[in-house]
Amino acid sequence: MTSLKTCCALLFISGLVTACQPKAEPGWSGYVEGDYVYVSSSLGGTLLQLNVRTGDQARQDLPLFALEAENEQAARLEAGARLARANAQLANADKGKRRDEIAVIEAQMSQAREQARLNAAALAREEQLVKQGFVSAAHRDELRAAQAQSAAHLDELAAQLRVGQLPARVDERTAAVADTEAARQSLRQSAWREAQKSRTAPASGLVTDTFFRVGESVQPGQPVLALLPPGNVKARFFVPEGVVGHLQIGAAVHIICDGCAAPIPARISFISNRAEYTPPVIYSNTQRAKLVFMVEARPSSVSDGARLKPGQPVDVVPVAGAVP
Repeated sequence: MTSLKTCCALLFISGLVTACQPKAEPGWSGYVEGDYVYVSSSLGGTLLQLNVRTGDQARQDLPLFALEAENEQAARLEAGARLARANAQLANADKGKRRDEIAVIEAQMSQAREQARLNAAALAREEQLVKQGFVSAAHRDELRAAQAQSAAHLDELAAQLRVGQLPARVDERTAAVADTEAARQSLRQSAWREAQKSRTAPASGLVTDTFFRVGESVQPGQPVLALLPPGNVKARFFVPEGVVGHLQIGAAVHIICDGCAAPIPARISFISNRAEYTPPVIYSNTQRAKLVFMVEARPSSVSDGARLKPGQPVDVVPVAGAVP
């Protein structure tokens, strides 16, 4: 009987203590996670420069690393030379013969014109002599043939002069334009390949890890370092099955962490559509309480995100009115 009274007294005292304690604030446990940016090169090579170390704060566009690029530099210079050659050929296609070549044709035309004048004068004299009967008609015919030959030669030289002043034919110029464009695109490709050998920070953030040392060989696509921008920090927490249905994307929450002077405002950015824990048999009213769903929330400001460290345990509580 005494034992029964003692047990009742202990239960009563325990109930009083429990009633006097403040009611626990509703919240969900979780941890800080980060979406890392793994900086790599599309091309492989030996690592020549590593400009940052683990723990450094990298500014956007800061040079991070460089791979050996001797082959790519040579290819770019070769492509540049080919483009210069193609441009010269295109410019030449728009021009006629050189001035000295034109002068030669003009001099030949002057000689042919003078020779035609002399042949015409000789033929005129011969015509008079034939009419007077002093010479035979055969010599006159020879002079007529010489006169016609001189005129034809003069026409030939005039045609050569016109051709010499013309640019290249349309098809030839089209081919020259195509060669120039091909050379320009080849230069762009070579410049892109060379640029891939040195990378800059795509965004400001913390260098969380480096995976290679100077002198080591890096394969194409292998990350050289990991970068964590402050905007990529988030809280990942787990919500019971009975509450997850009331949460919405964009709902306001507070992130509470050890050492944080004040709760960090955040908004829900992701709600998983699958349970993180599934009972081993079947769902039932009692087992459903064991189901939790993963939810993510991102700090409302970048400066608040910088206060959180990946792996840090946190508690997430809803803002009044965010969860019914």
